[in-house]
Amino acid sequence: MTHQRFKAVLVALISFVFFDLTSPAWASLPQGNAVKDPTAILRDALPFEQDDIRQLQHRLELTSDDLRAKRWSALGRTVSRGQALLSTRRKTILDAIPEPLREQADMRLSEVGSGLEQMAARVKATDKPGFIIDRRVTLHQIGEVESLLVKDGFERIIPSEFDSLPRLQGRAKLKISTTKGELTTVVDGYNAPLTSGAFVDLALKGFYDGLPFTRAEDFYVLQSGDPEGPEIGYIDPSTKQERYIPLEIRIPEKAETLYNETFEDVGFFKATPTLPFATLGTLGWAHSDNALDDGSSQFFIFLYEPELTPAGLNLVDGRNAAFGYVIEGFDVLKELGVDDKIITVTLIDEIGGQLKSRA
Repeated sequence: MTHQRFKAVLVALISFVFFDLTSPAWASLPQGNAVKDPTAILRDALPFEQDDIRQLQHRLELTSDDLRAKRWSALGRTVSRGQALLSTRRKTILDAIPEPLREQADMRLSEVGSGLEQMAARVKATDKPGFIIDRRVTLHQIGEVESLLVKDGFERIIPSEFDSLPRLQGRAKLKISTTKGELTTVVDGYNAPLTSGAFVDLALKGFYDGLPFTRAEDFYVLQSGDPEGPEIGYIDPSTKQERYIPLEIRIPEKAETLYNETFEDVGFFKATPTLPFATLGTLGWAHSDNALDDGSSQFFIFLYEPELTPAGLNLVDGRNAAFGYVIEGFDVLKELGVDDKIITVTLIDEIGGQLKSRA
C-alpha cells in the first residue's frame, strides 16, 4: 500500500471518530469481494419475480473468475447452459411479462440469444476482449427484459407520516455537470423512493446549481448539497422550515423498508442492503451524527477503493441510505475536489416512472 493510500485510510478513520455534527454519518469503508459493477447492482435491485431470467443474468455475471483464469472449457459450459435455459424457459419468461410489452421483450430475448451465440464463438476463438464486449451487451439486453417484468405503476408502501415528501416512482437518469466534466447517474426510486425523490426534486428546482464540493477525501468521499448561508439544507418555501428526508434502507429479503432505523437498531448485523455502498460512485444521502431523520439536501459520492476496503469493517451500509450510482464519468469523478463545484444537475430520463409530489 502506498504512503498516500495509507494516509487516506487514516484520514477516513479519523473523520469517523471526530465527527462534525453537520457531516453525514458515514464511517469506515465497504467490505471486499463486493459486486463492483453499478449496472449489475441496479439489475439485481429491480423488483420482479422471475427466476429464469435472473438465473441467466447471474450465470453470465459469474463468468469473470473463469475469464480471468482463461478457463475456456468452463466458460463454454456456462454459455451452453445459458443457451439451453433460454431455449427451454423463453415462453415462461415471456408469459410473466404484461401482454402489451411481450413483443418488445421477445425482440430483446432474440438479441440475448444472438449474444450467447457470439459469446460461444468467442470462447472457441479464445477471444477474451471480444467475450467481454459481447457479455456486456448481452447483460444489457437481459436488463432490458428484466425492466419489463416490473409491474406497471409499481410503488413501495411508504408510511403516511411522509406523505408530504416527494417520491420517485421507478428510476431516473441525471447528469451532474461539474467544473471537471460530467457524471451520469441513475437513482433508484424502486428501492429508495423518498431519497431519490428528494434528489430529483431538488435537481429540478435548480437547488444544486453552483454549489461547491464541501468535502473531498481521496479514495473515500465527495460531498455537496450544502446551500450558501447559515442553512445546511433545503428550506421548503411553503413551510419556511428545513425539509427532512428520513433514513431509508431496504434489505432484499424483507418486505418492508426500514425508515429511521439502522441495521444495528434492528439487529441486522450481517445484512446487505438492496442498494449497497459497494462500488465507485455510490450516491449516499447525508444526515448528522446526532439523528437519522435530519437529512435534507446534502449528498455524498462514495469513492470505492478495493485496496482500502478491509472485509468486515463496512460501517456505511445500514447507517446511511444509498439511492443510486454513477454509471458514466468515472475519470471525472476521480479528479473532483474541494476546489470544484456542481454547475447543474439535470434530468435526462425518467425510467419506468415519474416524480410525484404529495404536498
